[in-house]
Amino acid sequence: MPPQTPYTTDLAGREPIAALRETTSRIGAVAGGWAAADFERSYAPGKWSARQLLIHLAQTELALGTRARMALTTPNYSAQSFNQDQWIARDATLTGRAALDAFLALAAMNLAMFDALTRADRETTLSHPEYGALSVDWILHQMAGHQIHHLKQLEAISAR
Repeated sequence: MPPQTPYTTDLAGREPIAALRETTSRIGAVAGGWAAADFERSYAPGKWSARQLLIHLAQTELALGTRARMALTTPNYSAQSFNQDQWIARDATLTGRAALDAFLALAAMNLAMFDALTRADRETTLSHPEYGALSVDWILHQMAGHQIHHLKQLEAISAR
């Protein structure tokens, strides 16, 4: 049975590596032709702009990819939590185009790593202060569902 994450519903039983590959490509297609002003639009009042969503996605690729790498190379690895709003504030001057480019590059790097994992690698464990005992496979499923969740928001922005 696949691991249950906060984004299991978004993943909807799909194979996570295939989902990551498809979602990354779709995000690039949705936002790739946007003008600077398009990145400042939101899908609903009071919600993050497309630029902020892309910064968040890039930061998530950075943070969760690092967690997976640390778990795979550090015995008894314990991850740290991070505050997504504080992280976004640190990169507030990043342009939408730069955020998209960063996301696409980090996602490609993570996909290459995830694609090369063995079953034993995916079963490698780590601990997390909020979620307890996790595995690299849990991270993979979390990232795939998370990308799908935010792709829907970016598609809504594109349709406006």
